[in-house]
Amino acid sequence: MGEVLIRKDSLWGAQTERSRNNFPIGVGLETMPLEIIRAFALVKKAAALTNRSLLPDRMTEEKCKAICRAADEISQGRHDGQFPLVVWQTGSGTQTNMNVNEVIANVGNGIAGKKLLHPNDDVNMSQSSNDTYPTAMRVAAVLTVEKRLLPAAEALIATFKRLEKENENAIKVGRTHLQDATPIRFSQEISGWCASLEQDVRMINASLAPLSELALGGTAVGTGLNAPKGFDEMAAEKLSELTGRRFITAPNKFHALSSLDELVFAHGAMKSLAVDLMKIANDVRWMASGPRCGLGEITIPANEPGSSIMPGKVNPTQCEQMTMVAVQVMGNDASVGFAASQGNFELNVFLPVTAYNFIQSARLLADSMASFNERCACGIVADRERMANYLELSLMLVTALSPRIGYENAARVAKLAHAEGLTLREACEKLGFLSEAELDELLKPERMV
Repeated sequence: MGEVLIRKDSLWGAQTERSRNNFPIGVGLETMPLEIIRAFALVKKAAALTNRSLLPDRMTEEKCKAICRAADEISQGRHDGQFPLVVWQTGSGTQTNMNVNEVIANVGNGIAGKKLLHPNDDVNMSQSSNDTYPTAMRVAAVLTVEKRLLPAAEALIATFKRLEKENENAIKVGRTHLQDATPIRFSQEISGWCASLEQDVRMINASLAPLSELALGGTAVGTGLNAPKGFDEMAAEKLSELTGRRFITAPNKFHALSSLDELVFAHGAMKSLAVDLMKIANDVRWMASGPRCGLGEITIPANEPGSSIMPGKVNPTQCEQMTMVAVQVMGNDASVGFAASQGNFELNVFLPVTAYNFIQSARLLADSMASFNERCACGIVADRERMANYLELSLMLVTALSPRIGYENAARVAKLAHAEGLTLREACEKLGFLSEAELDELLKPERMV
């Protein structure tokens, strides 16, 4: 295609430079996630080690060592500035694959002190963009989920378990439809949050096994053309050794190249987590509303001023950041689903946008939970006096009277109490349904939970 000028200090080559010039879309904002780049470096190292075993005449010891050292430097983040390409490029991620190939070749040549490596012939040996990008995105997805997302979720669960234990004796008004309902222990309410997150963690973990099946070895269309026999299995074994977690070769490469089912499934589990985080954040900010004219059943840490005009106002900002993250993840899930539906014949060409949204969701959820945990959840304190006051005012304690006086009469008690501003005791005594002793026996919130 002719000559192309590249900056002297750049480690990338002609294909990267062409892509940089041809796709000036979202520059500086939506570059390929570094998680993908570092996963690519692992893939290239695994491929080089495999080629060294299976094709020793072509992948010499000197070439293999140079590729491995260069890949290690990229994995360690030493060349992050050499990967300028945006997500909005070719749908197969070819330019990013070549960006990595070119940087590894140039770094490796610098290590060797001579022109030893060619980006296509050596770094891309036995590979195609069509199998390396799907592989790198799966490796990045698994590692990001395992190293960032799940630890953040487990930390938040641990905080809620502590709060659950601390609030076993705090009884409060339960609420359904945003209306008063029968009593509940605050610890029981927290246990619901905990169980939701634990279920999300189980579902995310369940998605990792299919996500760990790799396309590497399928090359261009899934047939494995130009890859030696056994390359796919050995490369997966090498990747497992390099990452410390089990990856296997996909049993059907035609599926692995053209379908993103596993990413859809895994992102769906992350969306489930986002949905539950939305619910938890809303519960917390409702209960913390006030401080005087809201529910005010709990207090949360005051992290910063909440208004530029109202002095002393403090807002539930950590709840707000988490709900916004949840909304973003739900939107990303729609993008991942649409992208996955666009596989045509032997390849899906919506890979970069899928990878970008998946990694963003995992990263945002992890960071959001860590921030919410540290700056909000850890500091939640129950206002037991206020909870007790609301409980005394609640009309739904009348539910405990139904078995004794019947549903209709219990409803009359509640309506009279509400209409005349009476307590349930006063209303029940006025209607002559129960004695004071009987009311003492029945109206005990601790027996209703």
